[in-house]
Amino acid sequence: MSIGLLSLVAVFGGIAIVLQSQFIGVMDKQLGTLESVFITYAGGGILVALLMLLVRGGNLRAWQTLPWYVYTSGVLGLLIVSVISYIVPRLGLATAFTLMVATQFTLGTVMDQFGFLGAEIHPLTPLKLVGTGLLFSGVVLIIR
Repeated sequence: MSIGLLSLVAVFGGIAIVLQSQFIGVMDKQLGTLESVFITYAGGGILVALLMLLVRGGNLRAWQTLPWYVYTSGVLGLLIVSVISYIVPRLGLATAFTLMVATQFTLGTVMDQFGFLGAEIHPLTPLKLVGTGLLFSGVVLIIR
């Protein structure tokens, strides 16, 4: 897949994250954090179960060969949705995402540099270092 197409997929993913965050923030205010997380995961769980039944292209039987830490992804997903559900109505979308994306970028850069938890190594370059500095400058400007 070309970098242009991959970038477009990433943009659609970013749009989905913002929309989902707003929707679960609305649910959080009216229903509560745990309830909004439940509704979010129940809807997603039902859809992915149907897709698995229809597509049948994966290798679910190989789950036993995976490293132990990958099984925490479901718990981490619950944590992510819970945090978003709680902070978006309180901080607003821009501030919440500024803080979360800056954190993701920083941790992702460290994981890329050292290959933590099976990540492919993508060394930190001087340009990436400048980008990180600019990112943190943006964080300071946005959260003020």
